[in-house]
Amino acid sequence: MNLIRNPWNLVFFAGFVVYVAVRGRFARRTRANVLTERRVDALERTLLVVVIAGGTLPLLLYGFTPLLAFADYTLPPAAPWLGLPIMIAALWLFHRSHADLGLNWSATLEVRQGHSLVTDGVYRTVRHPMYASIFLFSLAQGLMLANWLAGWCAFAPFTVMYALRVRREEAMMLSMFGEDYRNYMARTGRLVPKCGGGKAAAD
Repeated sequence: MNLIRNPWNLVFFAGFVVYVAVRGRFARRTRANVLTERRVDALERTLLVVVIAGGTLPLLLYGFTPLLAFADYTLPPAAPWLGLPIMIAALWLFHRSHADLGLNWSATLEVRQGHSLVTDGVYRTVRHPMYASIFLFSLAQGLMLANWLAGWCAFAPFTVMYALRVRREEAMMLSMFGEDYRNYMARTGRLVPKCGGGKAAAD
């Protein structure tokens, strides 16, 4: 079983358990919040299925079965050591993003009762730190797992989801918060802080 064959596999899967636990904890916190707007259409549902299934099924097959052995390869010795601090940073940012959003967080394009515009904490300079944390975690996965499919199974589908969702999410926020959100967009970057301020509404 690959999970115990390589110590780096165990390290990554431990991080994956932490990742899932963080998401589950905050999902339970917001479950009772009353929805006031929901923009979950066929595209959004499809994206969620692709990201969840595409990001977890190859990972589980790799960890607990020999089915993906054909995609094994040899990682450079330094790769997992590079992936480890990236994974730790990703988990910290993932948790911090949820914590700073508090009851405003939702896994889909939803607005909940009492929803407020969060512009402090990790959201002070970056509009989508949670997406940034997922990109980092996906990168760490590729650096720590010596399998083309299991290592990079999360990066590709999440990139597609991000590309198709981020503008729709920002349009929803603009419709709710208007000029306040437009000003927030002007001074922040989507995934990394914006250099020099700037007045553009998008990166």
